[in-house]
Amino acid sequence: MRRTLLAAALLCLALGGAAVARAEIFGGNGLFIKFGGGFAPHTLPRDRNVPVTVRLNTAIKTSDGSAPPRLRKISFGVNRYGRITTKGLPVCRAAELESTASATALERCKQALVGHGGFDASLEFHGREPAPVHGRMLAFNGRAHGHSTVLLHVYASTPADITIVLIFDVRHPKRGKFGTELSTDIPRLASDLGYVTDVSLVFERRYRYRGRSYSFLSARCAAPSGFPGAIFSFTRGTFSFSGGERIHTSLTRNCRVR
Repeated sequence: MRRTLLAAALLCLALGGAAVARAEIFGGNGLFIKFGGGFAPHTLPRDRNVPVTVRLNTAIKTSDGSAPPRLRKISFGVNRYGRITTKGLPVCRAAELESTASATALERCKQALVGHGGFDASLEFHGREPAPVHGRMLAFNGRAHGHSTVLLHVYASTPADITIVLIFDVRHPKRGKFGTELSTDIPRLASDLGYVTDVSLVFERRYRYRGRSYSFLSARCAAPSGFPGAIFSFTRGTFSFSGGERIHTSLTRNCRVR
């Protein structure tokens, strides 16, 4: 009976994936992160990986509306049953993206594109109101020091042309729930006068190599035999700020077996 009830509950959660995929709030002491995301499709094979699209969104807020401390480092862990594949995928070099607008970055590295998104930020000037900044983000497959990277090209054109290239190191721990880890250090934005408030990213890329189809991201639903779905740790994130503040986030999601 307990097994039947649990299976029914898992099935209901899988069918109601949109409700489970809402953003969650983490933090305290006046600093909060709204961290959300999910993947599609939600119905996946049990025993093999298939292409998926992953969406992530983050908002950094303070309880009194003041400027948050500067973000210094970000790291993400991805569930072990999700996979990043770059075999045969063209590679972009960070030097090709430096001091470029989004259009130029795409011209140079379109074949290495794996994701896209946008961001909101503010620039603070002494004695003046903060200036809002909205920009575009492009993610490219890269490689450095013999291992994979994801190059995140960040560009805004107002109030001035601003280009930042973030290099996310990609590692694959052999143990634990999270089989892929991505991390990067954040450079000082506009001499430390700026702060990011919202980020949204979509990762998706399918390509062919030597006559075979591949996907940058793929996953399977690793539910036990006889169960229609599973609940699992989708991703975890660590956000480190100036002054030593650190916020840990985690998202639990569900999948359904097809």
